Amino acid sequence: MENGLESRLNKLKTDFAKMCRTVESMLASANALLIKPDKVAAADVVNKDKLVDEAEADIENGCMRLLLRNQPFAKDFRDVSCMLKAITDVERIGDQAADIAGLTMSMEEGTEEKPLLKMGTLALAMVRDSVNSLLNEDVALAEKTQALDDEMDSLFDLACAEIVNKIQQNPAIAGAAAELLMIAKYYERIGDHAVNVCEWAEFGNTGIHSKHQ
Repeated sequence: MENGLESRLNKLKTDFAKMCRTVESMLASANALLIKPDKVAAADVVNKDKLVDEAEADIENGCMRLLLRNQPFAKDFRDVSCMLKAITDVERIGDQAADIAGLTMSMEEGTEEKPLLKMGTLALAMVRDSVNSLLNEDVALAEKTQALDDEMDSLFDLACAEIVNKIQQNPAIAGAAAELLMIAKYYERIGDHAVNVCEWAEFGNTGIHSKHQ
């Protein structure tokens, strides 16, 4: 592989990894805020979303420049294509982590909704492992992570059922409970985005995308 292409591709991978780790830290902080709300910490998570947006734009531009100037082929082309696709999912995970943090600003105390908290823990694990599967070209980890989506869906159904039941028992909490339902939906979507990243990890290694066979 040409040295110039290798250098540019490695730089893009480094920038992508940094963006992913920022999003992971945002989600970890958002999870903690559900247990112990903190308006200052929540604002910090929300503000970091701008950094993620900027990183997405920079990486996207870098990928396009590399495709046009270096015209990579085979594995190199797949690596660039995967990053172009995956950054969209990672950016959206950042959006949802920021949204969760924003919703905690109105909470007077932390939630004890166990299914919801389990969703947060699972979402973080899925994001971390999906990113690692892509960065480390680990197809086995990608497959293992995708399989967790069924557990995420089950937890989502359980969380929604418990929250709705509490609203029925005490309509006065409807407003706060509705926000918890939104958070549950954000976690469910994060799981979906993690699955997408795993699918691109598989494509990068095999040249086959499960949804486009």
